[in-house]
Amino acid sequence: MSFDLDLFEPVHCYVELSPAALQEAWQHSQVGATPASRWNAYLNQVSLDAVLAWLKVERTAQAKADPSRATLSSFWELVNGTAICLNQTRIVLVPSEAIDMSELRVPQEWVDIPSWAADYYLGVTVNPDDLNLRLWGFCTHQQLKLPKNYDDSDRSYALTEEDLITDLSVLWTAIALNLGEATQAAIAPLPALSLAQAQNLLRRLSNPAILRPRLAIPFEQWGALLEHGGWRQQLAAQRQGQPESHSVLQWLQTGVTQLAQQLGWEQVDFQPSFAMARGSDAALSETALTRQLTIDDRPYELRVLPLGTTDARIWRIELQSRSIGEQIPAGFTLRLLSENLQPFEGNEDSAVTPVDQLYVEVTLEAGEGLVWEVEPIPENYDQEILRF
Repeated sequence: MSFDLDLFEPVHCYVELSPAALQEAWQHSQVGATPASRWNAYLNQVSLDAVLAWLKVERTAQAKADPSRATLSSFWELVNGTAICLNQTRIVLVPSEAIDMSELRVPQEWVDIPSWAADYYLGVTVNPDDLNLRLWGFCTHQQLKLPKNYDDSDRSYALTEEDLITDLSVLWTAIALNLGEATQAAIAPLPALSLAQAQNLLRRLSNPAILRPRLAIPFEQWGALLEHGGWRQQLAAQRQGQPESHSVLQWLQTGVTQLAQQLGWEQVDFQPSFAMARGSDAALSETALTRQLTIDDRPYELRVLPLGTTDARIWRIELQSRSIGEQIPAGFTLRLLSENLQPFEGNEDSAVTPVDQLYVEVTLEAGEGLVWEVEPIPENYDQEILRF
């Protein structure tokens, strides 16, 4: 990656907004459960779209949302902020429509949830009326995560403008030079939730009459619930009144939902003789669910299919390359976990040498959920619960 340092602005940065982009963001935001969550989604999508477009032109074509756009509505339903990546650097955009830029206020989730924490936090002021947004100040995680900066009243960390770096060229230079200086403070892991605890919290917080669910329970429980991608997506969907979006049986019977398609899932038919299970006596279904993955810049496919009839409740999850004649390299692992991320006997398959396919076969109860993992981690990976 290379940067033209002559392009860097000396202080703040203004990015133009188009009326069409504002209209599109407004339409997409209307799935929100409350006026506050709809406005939050609107501000965040406007910020994300405009900043990414600007970065790709002025900085690097590698700038992207983290995780993928398909899962962002579940973040915006519950908390303000959007994470982006510039190669290996993670930045959280914190948008606001407030003209007063006296402080940067970052929700605790982006600071104290280990997998959410960023290297830098960037203040964004969105001004739809004037068709622009302003990038006006930033700090590191290390600067932000100090007890004196924490405000328990709204569970946020705040720095005044005097404590921020307002010259944006400093940020771009730090990223360009990649000096390896520490940007993140230590973060304590969050306690694990049992399945019963999570289900109870999901039932309670899915009521949209609870206007600020992030403040309704202790942060340790809230953070643990959100760090689990599947539970975060489930909570957001339930608050928005959406049906179960990851039902494997429903996908096979009536087709893959629009949200699942955005995540990369599709239903495919194939000849049974092409995919007979090695070592399995059960015949494979002619219909499978597949999801395209990118791992180490190479294309792969995750496949979910029943062995025999769906009533038998025996399922097979496979990983294979999408490149003809290419094998899965040694060191890859396909792993299945229970809904609350617990391992079980026979839950993974690893490639000791290059192989054509990795697979795991499981017998499940009706309504049971599984979380899939692959090592190395696929691009834009976010935990999801497949409901069987």
